[in-house]
Amino acid sequence: MRTPPPEFADLAERQQQIVSRVQLLAAGFDDMYLYRQARRGLWQRVLPATYALVTGALTDEQRRISAALYAGGEAQLTGLAALNWYGFRQCPSTQAVHLVVPHHARRKSAGHAVISRALALDERARSTPLYPVCSPARAVVDAARDLRQLRPVRAVVAEAIQRGYADLASLDEEIRRARRSRTALVRKAFSEVMQGTRSAPEAELRECLAESPALAEIHWNPRLLDPGGRSLPTPDGYLPDAAVALEVDSQEYHLRPADWARTLDRHNELSRHGILVLHFTPAQIRREPRRVRRMVTDAYESRRGLGATTGVRVDPRPDPAR
Repeated sequence: MRTPPPEFADLAERQQQIVSRVQLLAAGFDDMYLYRQARRGLWQRVLPATYALVTGALTDEQRRISAALYAGGEAQLTGLAALNWYGFRQCPSTQAVHLVVPHHARRKSAGHAVISRALALDERARSTPLYPVCSPARAVVDAARDLRQLRPVRAVVAEAIQRGYADLASLDEEIRRARRSRTALVRKAFSEVMQGTRSAPEAELRECLAESPALAEIHWNPRLLDPGGRSLPTPDGYLPDAAVALEVDSQEYHLRPADWARTLDRHNELSRHGILVLHFTPAQIRREPRRVRRMVTDAYESRRGLGATTGVRVDPRPDPAR
């Protein structure tokens, strides 16, 4: 084996010490040397014809790089791996790296590399120095098709919209592209967002309260106006006949003192106008839905008719911020 050229060290550094067999052979290494290095535990064969020049567990980025090298230059990162790359907070953790390749490609899934073939790749994929990444809308739909529960699907769809990763039009386009192939959950989550739901816990609250025959129509994320026509804070849900507001309080949102202070200000402003504000955590909604439903129903029935006396009204115009 000849001494590898200096540019190989630069290549290995750029790829975080993950290299393909083709790159190793081009640098002057032979297959016997690759075999011996792996046998001695100095290198790792992490995927077919793909090596890590270091030992120990791979980082998330090293897994992505190795999967992309294995899948080939046309492969695009998608699914949960792409959502993690974008920085989604509500994304389920996974060791798998999902990539989509052209339909004619012959690569098959191996190890942590999950390969799917598609008739059309994502035209809006983002280019990075090491691999293309599908657009957030495509990645959300691809991730949702592999998930088996509605809760995580709701979470990633809501986060995509709320944090500005994707808009309703691009998500709708990707759902239509996928047609009916394992899209029931993402279609339901998308429908909830279209109807005004902004988070997965909020969707669960909505589902929980829909089973109460005593409650009137609940306005979700409504624009509220005081008697003078000035805007009030927007609660997650509102029962105008009883002037009862519903808030879902996420622990993540209240980790910082400024967030907690902002919640108190919202509560006080609504209370100042005679609105009763009920707060629920995602855990309460999930574990005690009957108790949550009873609390809201009791509050509504005890205050029914008081809404007109507050002077607070729901603005029928759509919220321009949505």
